[in-house]
Amino acid sequence: MARATDKRTPSDAAGEPAAGPGIDAILEQLEQVVGDLEGGTLPLERALERFEQGVALARRGNALLERVEQRVETLLADRDQAVPLAERGEDED
Repeated sequence: MARATDKRTPSDAAGEPAAGPGIDAILEQLEQVVGDLEGGTLPLERALERFEQGVALARRGNALLERVEQRVETLLADRDQAVPLAERGEDED
């Protein structure tokens, strides 16, 4: 049976409300912006607007990736401090 792809953002996975689109949506929007700008058909003002949107998307994506990196580091640090089950006196069943 095929596994469903988990499209939740890191905050969703932790049970917290999502603060905005996930990285996949941000990257998709950023690709659209780049495509519009590379097309070369936009008037100058519209091209500047799209560029500003692209910068904002890139910043949001970067912030999201930084939060993910912090969570991974926290989880790995917690893993290193975890007490193995055998030391807790629990059965391995």
